[in-house]
Amino acid sequence: MAVRGMFSTSDLIEPLADRGIVLSRSQVYRLVAETPERVTIPLILALCDILDCQLTDLAATPDPAKATRPAKRAARKKTVGETPLPPSAVPPSFFGRSGP
Repeated sequence: MAVRGMFSTSDLIEPLADRGIVLSRSQVYRLVAETPERVTIPLILALCDILDCQLTDLAATPDPAKATRPAKRAARKKTVGETPLPPSAVPPSFFGRSGP
């Protein structure tokens, strides 16, 4: 944010609203100052646009010691015959790499 001349969390309110994301001052503060439990894809895309950055610039590597998902569930693999997922609608460049 500072690189873009934004020194207060409230500096994001108007640029987000310009992109259709309406958040209160306290919601924006929690988004910036705390670790959000969940965020929407439109919000992430808007932040990347506003800050002229990639998703990897916004995302922190999760701490495995703080993981709440049971290991059994996280390790679950696709079964044979399961329909593969369609290609992503998000361009690979968004994730900071050139291909899948």
